[in-house]
Amino acid sequence: MHFSPRRSFYEAAFTQSTMSLIVHKYGGTSMGSVERIQNVAKRVAKWMRAGHQVVVVPSAMSGETNRLLGLAKELSANPNPRELDQIASTGEQVSSGLLAIALQEQGVDAVSYAGWQVTVHTDSAFTKARIMGIDDAKIMKDLNAGRAVVITGFQGVDPEGNITTLGRGGSDTSAVAVAAALKADECLIYTDVDGVYTTDPRVCEDARRLEKITFEEMLEMASLGSKVLQIRSVEFAGKYKVKTRVLSSLTDPLIPLEQEMKLGTLITFEEDSTMEAAVISGIAFARDEAKITVIDVPDRPGIAYQILGPIADANIDVDMIIQNQSVDAKTDFTFTVPRAEYQKALDLLKKSVQTHIGAKDILGDAKVSKVSVVGVGMRSHVGVASKMFRTLSEEGINILMISTSEIKISVVIDEKYMELAVRALHKAFELDQK
Repeated sequence: MHFSPRRSFYEAAFTQSTMSLIVHKYGGTSMGSVERIQNVAKRVAKWMRAGHQVVVVPSAMSGETNRLLGLAKELSANPNPRELDQIASTGEQVSSGLLAIALQEQGVDAVSYAGWQVTVHTDSAFTKARIMGIDDAKIMKDLNAGRAVVITGFQGVDPEGNITTLGRGGSDTSAVAVAAALKADECLIYTDVDGVYTTDPRVCEDARRLEKITFEEMLEMASLGSKVLQIRSVEFAGKYKVKTRVLSSLTDPLIPLEQEMKLGTLITFEEDSTMEAAVISGIAFARDEAKITVIDVPDRPGIAYQILGPIADANIDVDMIIQNQSVDAKTDFTFTVPRAEYQKALDLLKKSVQTHIGAKDILGDAKVSKVSVVGVGMRSHVGVASKMFRTLSEEGINILMISTSEIKISVVIDEKYMELAVRALHKAFELDQK
């Protein structure tokens, strides 16, 4: 089937008298032990007894996927991707079966399915497949019969019948895709944190949990380093208008529904005046950045492609790009890459910089970080950039690169100043205030 926007959502959906279709997703930490699986079952049973239809998408038990892939790496330095997917997919199948058993012990009629049984259709890009569609007939039949349906996250099947996996964090994407296919009222992402914060509480103790955030803001936060949600899941949720909520699975599973739904962070596609009034919703950061500058590049058409083409061909992600003003038909070209790909990118450029590009030299810095302020309120407020730059200046932090979009401003700075910058900006934009 094709995905379509979910049906309209009513605030009264979470009452005893109104039945809603809800998708629950539980991460590896939430499924990390028999005791935690039992707690998940108690929580799901609570929703079922309140009269709701529930589909559950669990991850593999914490550490299990790494263990399985580690076994493959012991046998081969370069294992076949198809076989890796065969191996990795078993982790979610185990957790789904265990959860179904735990639900049955709670008196809930439950059934578990692997992605290929539902069916979750994907392309054939092993280890990083993309979902193409989900058959909902079998799921809806079970839901209408009063069953809880447990579906493996992270996996599907390609047109040739091969098991595929979606890459790291793929269970989030699976859950949102299932919610989109079923036109669910809401997708609840249960994890080991209790929501989306204004910044990482481990860096800034004044970080505050947000009650809600827009998909655009969450997408920026995820792409800029926030690890709460996998970026593909946010893209999916925004595209198909799936209302999504991030909650902690470590709270009391029997907490009343009305109280539970006041917790966590709602990711919504609806902006309102209170969100715009906040101006900035959060501070995101990425520690592991690297900066490369090509010096004295001939300023001619196609030069950017000549520099970045080999980088793209090597599947290296390029983030921020700056080209200086041309002087004497020469310019400097600077861009950032993930630090893990820094040396590979540098080596590729060194091969072509003088023979094909005709540049003078290449400079690199593998000890930089990116800090960003994000907020839909930027659209209706001026002075955000100047406030950000003034705050960093007062802390003696030099800005190496600047990038902007409609709802975010990012800067590259020396890595040693990253945490100081985050705390200073968090205070300057009063994110500690509700």
